[in-house]
Order: sequence, then structure tokens, then C-alpha cells
Amino acid sequence: MSKTALLFAGQGAQVVGMGREFAEQLPAAKSWFDQANTALGYDLAALCFNGPEDDLTQTEHAQPGIYLVSWVAFQLLRERVPGLAFEAAAGLSLGEFTALAAAGAMSFEAGLRVVRQRGRFMQEACDATRGGMAAVIGLEEEATREVCSQAGVVLANLNCPGQLVISGEVENIARAVELAKARGAKRAIPLPVAGAYHSPLMAGAQPKLRAVLDGVEIRTPIVPVISNVTAQAHGAPEEIRSRLVEQVTSSVRWEASLRHLLAQGFTRFIELGPGTALSGFMKRIDKSAQMLNVADLGSLEATVAALG
Repeated sequence: MSKTALLFAGQGAQVVGMGREFAEQLPAAKSWFDQANTALGYDLAALCFNGPEDDLTQTEHAQPGIYLVSWVAFQLLRERVPGLAFEAAAGLSLGEFTALAAAGAMSFEAGLRVVRQRGRFMQEACDATRGGMAAVIGLEEEATREVCSQAGVVLANLNCPGQLVISGEVENIARAVELAKARGAKRAIPLPVAGAYHSPLMAGAQPKLRAVLDGVEIRTPIVPVISNVTAQAHGAPEEIRSRLVEQVTSSVRWEASLRHLLAQGFTRFIELGPGTALSGFMKRIDKSAQMLNVADLGSLEATVAALG
């Protein structure tokens, strides 16, 4: 029997209009957006639906926005497939919080408030430093690590074979881009981000996030949730808190996380939230895995049909 894992979108997946179709046509979805607005005290739904893009892209809005749309996608799928069974969950960076909420480790509202604060703290760390990121395409991990060492930057995301993201001070990122090209990277391109996520330059956000997480009830997940930091299942609630704080400055080990699930016998993966980046990563990791997704009404219908 096939085992199913849920995968939740991370920052960068945000797009103006995300979730609008759900809210306009499905009352259950609208109620979740209304609940989120009440919990946060501002109209996050309107930002998701209408932008403007510059505002939605701000970390403190993008993170709760993606969390919310991903959660709504999950709830709608559960509504349409009452017997939906999943045996594990994972999420890319921010998406790890959605995965934990889906697995019952924290409430929807607690997760929403935490990611709003997390986004704000990370934005403050960005503003206090001169950081940037770059995608390195078509260069092996070991060669990329050598480039990072030479340029004084770090590996931020190990997404899939041939797609890595580096992070660090702006000047060092520029140097790393040139070094990566010289080493044979197909492409090395600076990314339009506010700062150096998943690097030591984000350390200023950690004590603030820890203080917020200390005030949140965290329970043992009902299914394994894979940690970005370890690429293994989370442990007890106190360990979850520590890993979520550590995650802010640590590499996102996404490829290793998916390979861990594949090794555990998972064959079906459902991506929840805006975009299909995680499906694209899986195609580069294991083409034989079944990938489904829920980002809008069309993909919801297709996934419901595929699940029978």
C-alpha cells in the first residue's frame, strides 16, 4: 500500500491572487481567511488576493500569507477526501510550520501568529545586515561548498540535484557567483530577496523567535514531520522548539528530507500551497514518485480525482 506525505510551500512561492479562487467559491475557505484576519488584526486575505506585490513580498506578510493559503488548501483537500490518510509531512523552511500544524503539533492560529512574528524578526535581521542570496545551477554540492568556503558564504538551500542556493554578505555573494561560474556552474544568479536567509546573518532573529515559541503550546506530532535542519523526523516538543530556532540560520536540507521519506517507502507526495516548486524538486530527485498538488480549484479537483 502506498504511503503519502504532505509537502508545504515555502517563502518565494507567494503570488498576488493566491487563495482568491478558493475564498470566492468555497465558503469553508472564506471562513479560514476571515479567521486569519481576526487573529492577526489586519486584512491578510486582501493582501494575498489583491496585493500590491511589493507589500505581499515583504517577509512579514509573505510568510503568514503562504502559511494561510497552504493551510486552506490542506483543509479543502480534507473536506473533499474525508478519508485522506497521510503518514508524514514536511515543509520548505516556513512550510515546516504549516507541516507541524497539519500534524497537530500546534494550532492553526498559533502557527499563523508565530510565522507572522518570524517574518518580522527575519526582516529586522535583513535590515540590520547587508545580505543576499544566489541560486547556483548545475554545480555539484562539493564544488559549491568549496566556492562557499572561498567566498565566505554558506549553503542555504540544498533543494535537489543541480539546484543549490547560497547566502551571505552582498559583496561575498557577488564573489561566489563569479567563482561558481568559473568552476563550471551552468548558471549562478543573485536572487531578488531582502537578505541572507538561512545564514549566520539571521542570528538576530533567533532569540526573539525562541521567546515567541516559548509561549506557544507545542505537542508531539501525530505523524512524523521532517526537520529542515536534520532531514529526520522531529522529536519531542522541546526539541521541535529548538530545531525551529536553529532553522533560521541553518541550511534547508530539502533533498535529504525527501530522500529520507523515499527510503521510508513513501511513493505519493501532495504539495499544498501556491506554486509547484516542490513538485519540480521531486522530479529532479525521483521521477517515479507520484506528485500531486493543491494550489487552486483546478489542481484541487485533479488531486481529488487522482486520490479516487
